Amino acid sequence: MWLLFGILALFTTAVNLMLYFSGKDYKLAMAAGVSCTALALCAENSQIANWVEAEDWAALADVVPGMERAWWFLTIVSIGLNLAPLLLEYRKIRS
Repeated sequence: MWLLFGILALFTTAVNLMLYFSGKDYKLAMAAGVSCTALALCAENSQIANWVEAEDWAALADVVPGMERAWWFLTIVSIGLNLAPLLLEYRKIRS
């Protein structure tokens, strides 16, 4: 499930940027991009909770250390890319 939400986050972020650069309203796509990122993180956390319940320590030891860094990086990039049009618009208005 986290993979589906992750792909949706990438897609909605791309739509967000395309809408901004084409001059159309991008705020719904921006909210969808950040929301899909949050849902991907929740789905991954749910999967980890299932592994803990099942006491699948091998899966936890194998996946969690690498994915933790990846999730932090991808979340920061997603937030940055989704907020970029808003910040660019603010900068354009101030100039």
